[in-house]
Order: sequence, then C-alpha cells, then structure tokens
Amino acid sequence: MSADQKDPRLAMLVESIVRLSRGELSSRIEPSTARDEVDAVITGVNLLAEELEQVYEQFEKRVESRTAMLRQAHLDMMKMAMSDALTGLANRVALMDAIEEALNQAANGALPPALLLLDLDSFKNVNDRFGHDAGDRVLQEVALRLNSVVRESDVVARLGGDEFAILLPAATMDIAMQVARRALEVLGQQVRLDSLYVHSRASIGVRLGTAEQTPEELLLDADTAMYAAKREGRSIIKVFEPVMLYSRQLRSQMATELRGAISADELVLHYQPVVELATNRILGVEVLVRWQHPLRGLIPPDTFIPLAEEIGVIHDLDRWVMSASLRQLARWRRDLDLDADFQLRVNLSAVELKQLDLVDHVRTLLRELELPAQNLVVEITETAIVTRGEVEMYSLLSLQQLGVGIEIDDFGTGYSSISYLRELPVSMVKVDRSLLVELDTRAGQLEFVAAILQLIRAAGLEAVFEGIETREQADQLRAMGCASGQGYYFSRPLPAEEAGALLASTRHLRVEEGIDDPEVAPLR
Repeated sequence: MSADQKDPRLAMLVESIVRLSRGELSSRIEPSTARDEVDAVITGVNLLAEELEQVYEQFEKRVESRTAMLRQAHLDMMKMAMSDALTGLANRVALMDAIEEALNQAANGALPPALLLLDLDSFKNVNDRFGHDAGDRVLQEVALRLNSVVRESDVVARLGGDEFAILLPAATMDIAMQVARRALEVLGQQVRLDSLYVHSRASIGVRLGTAEQTPEELLLDADTAMYAAKREGRSIIKVFEPVMLYSRQLRSQMATELRGAISADELVLHYQPVVELATNRILGVEVLVRWQHPLRGLIPPDTFIPLAEEIGVIHDLDRWVMSASLRQLARWRRDLDLDADFQLRVNLSAVELKQLDLVDHVRTLLRELELPAQNLVVEITETAIVTRGEVEMYSLLSLQQLGVGIEIDDFGTGYSSISYLRELPVSMVKVDRSLLVELDTRAGQLEFVAAILQLIRAAGLEAVFEGIETREQADQLRAMGCASGQGYYFSRPLPAEEAGALLASTRHLRVEEGIDDPEVAPLR
C-alpha cells in the first residue's frame, strides 16, 4: 500500500479507542487477513476492550451486592429500632406509629382503634426468686401467648420491663374485651421454667379511642385504666372512665406533696400495744406511721406507703420512722418505769434492707439515745427477704449481732415457707390478720391456724398473731398456747401522747368486751 493511500483500519482503530474512552466496552474491530502490525494492534485493542468489559461487569456485580447489603442493613437497623430485642415484639416507637396510623384511618371513617395495656402481676417476684434469666424467659413466653390471641392486623408491643400493649385497629369495645379476656386466660396458665412453674397473670387497662385523640392521649388513658386495675387487685380488666384521670391527677398531686411531707413535719406515729395473751401484759408496741395532711386530714398508710415506694421516698420515710420512734422510746424510758423487756417494733421496707449503711444508722441511733439493742425489733415482710440477697443477709446478720430482734411480718400472705425461715436470722413470726378473719366461720380454719403455730414453734421461732378483734379469737389463741398478739380487741393504734398515758397508768390491759371501732385495722 503506497504512502499516500490511507489504511481504513487505522480510522477504525481510532474510532474504537474513542468508543472505549466513552465507556462503550462492547466495541470490537474485526481483524483483516493481512496479519500485519496493524492487525496486531487491533487484536491488542480488542483484548483490552474484553478485559475492561470483564472488569466493569465484576465491578457492577460488586456494587450491586454491596448495595443489597447496605439495603438489608438499613432494613435490619429499622427493624431493630422498631422492635424489642428480647421478645421481637414492636417497641414503644413502633406502637406510637401504629396508633397514629389507626387514628388517621378512624378520622377517615374507619372504626376507632382500641388499646390494651397489660402489666404483669408480681413479676418482680419472678426475678427475685429465680433470677433475671428466668424473668426474660417468662417475658418471651408472654409475648408468644399475647400474639396467639390477636388478629393479624393487630400490634403487640412491649413497652419495657413487664409492661405490654395490644393495639386493635378498627375495633369495637366487644372486640377489645374479647381480646382482653383471652389474654387473661392464656396468661393465667402456668409457665414452665425447667422443673419450676410460675404464673404470669396481668392487670389490663382498656381504652377505645376516638378520632380526635392523639396517640399520647390514647396511651395515657389506657395506662390510667391499667393502674386502676392494679389498684383493685390481680388479673383485673378495667375500661377507661374519665373519672380515672381525676383520680390519677390526685395521685400525682399527692406524690408531689408526699415528697415534702417529711421535711414539713406532717408525718405522725401511732403505737399499737403487743400483749402477752396469758396475762394481757403489754410487751411492747408496734410503730405505725400516719400522714397528717394539712387539707385531707389523717391519711392511712395503705394509701401512701405504696406511693412512697413508687416515687422513691420510702428510704427517707423509713429513716424518719426509725429515728422518731426510737427517740419516743428514749423519752418513755426516761419518764416511765418500763419493763426491761419492753420492745419497740419498727417496720423496715425491702428498699431499706438493701441500704449498706442501715446497720450503722441503727447502731448510731441506739448509742446516741442510750437504748439497749434488745429493746428494738425490726419487722420485715416475707417478700423483702425471700431472695436472701447478699446485702439483705448482711443487714439481718449484722442487726442480729447488734442485739436487735428480727420479726417476719405478714406471715401467711407471701411464700409462707418454714424451711426458709429456719435459714434466716429471725426469732419471731407475725402471723397475718387474714388467717383470723374466718377462725370461727370457716370449717377447718381453727385447726389450720393451730398447725401453722406448731410449725413456727417447731422451727424454734416465736409466733405473734395480729388482727385479734374479738374475745373469742383471743381465747382460742390462748387455748392453742399462742404467747402474744395484738389487735383492736386489746387496743387500737394510739398517738404518742395517749400511748404514753396508757403505759404510765398500767402494764396490764383490762379488756372486757373489746374496743368497738368500725375502722379497718391499718396495714402499717
């Protein structure tokens, strides 16, 4: 080929290289039959194009794979952000979104949603007795059971702790109550934990929403109904009523006022005599706290003690009661000729028993007031020590070594196991008043109480019966050989001044027909 003649293959090479530079990697040039240097270059460019195309295909696949991974990771993160890690149920965020969507549908003409709030009854006892791993397994089983009683369109959520919610979009009150009753039924069945069985009963609040409500308002109403159910008892369903909000507001106001009640000197102490049944000799007194509210008058402890525990001021309350009652005892010992074995019985909460400085606090008060340790008895409920935690056992053993008496209170309402009582540093058991209520009317109750007394004695402990309200009850307990007791038959709880006057006038109560008082004996 002459110099002035152009080889068309060169133009094709240039065009192919331009196309490659634009990303057209499928571009190829057909080699000629000449097999010369130009063909060699064409072959090289074709091979380069193939390699570039393969590299690009691999890159596209890699990008596609990474994009899919990122998309799945985003979905997983969204799921994690909207679900409860332990149970796999929806969490609070997801529930609120679902409530908002259901309310929007109601605003557009659909049936309103219903919201059920569930709080497990006595779930803390599961954690305390069997550990948090067992508690987690119970929560997982609860989630499965709740999912079994709802429709596919419903949302079951865990709001935290042992609190669950069920959202029923487009519901009626009949549908809501059916689901609530089914939930109670399935939760009432025992949960098996290896060789152990526990119950997961719940209190349920129900609220049928309105299109005008916000998600927060619907949740608050259901929550208010649920707390009303818990106050009424276990395994209760309560439907929201507007008056419940007023009650909740009062409770919230009372909580605020209770925080300042101790510093405002609004708490007062009453003292109920504990007597020797054989002689009616006063062995000591139990300290019972009251709240002298400036507007509501005298508020009984069963109203504000649970509230104090709920809002976290029970520790301050316990410390005030211990200090004020020991100072009163010191005044009586100074002014009255009390028996050497006269004992002051003071309630301690489970929270107080966990305080590392409890023993030092008691020791300091006794030393400051020059009181013998044996004149103090601390009363502790069964549930406060059933776990036998390290701090609780340290407190009990240290109090015992100090010389303070330890009494299990409300025996018969909790676990009532004599075997665990024998393992604790306690010397006395106070049998709950509920066992005496049907002493004369229920067949076999007298024998049952006598058997409990014998078991307590067999464990080497002393029994004290509370809630004695009639001469018949007192006589029956004496006949059984019970040593001591207390109740309205002997004396109601008395303010400090009246209790002091009683102690100054006599050491033996003269009881004829008992005290006619319509009040219900206070719990604390």
